[in-house]
Amino acid sequence: MKLTDFYNAVSKRVDTEKTHINAAETKRVLSEAFLVLAELDAADFADTIAKGMTTAKKKLSK
Repeated sequence: MKLTDFYNAVSKRVDTEKTHINAAETKRVLSEAFLVLAELDAADFADTIAKGMTTAKKKLSK
């Protein structure tokens, strides 16, 4: 998946009637998230991603 496709897929999920977040805002937030992740050392990065994936899988199974 291209990064742009990833940004667009996320944007489609978060732009709802309750939370009006457009594609540009979504891309900015994701870009900043990647900058934060890039500052982590390998162990903290892996731990953060693992925790995020665990949370995401719980949400998918609902």
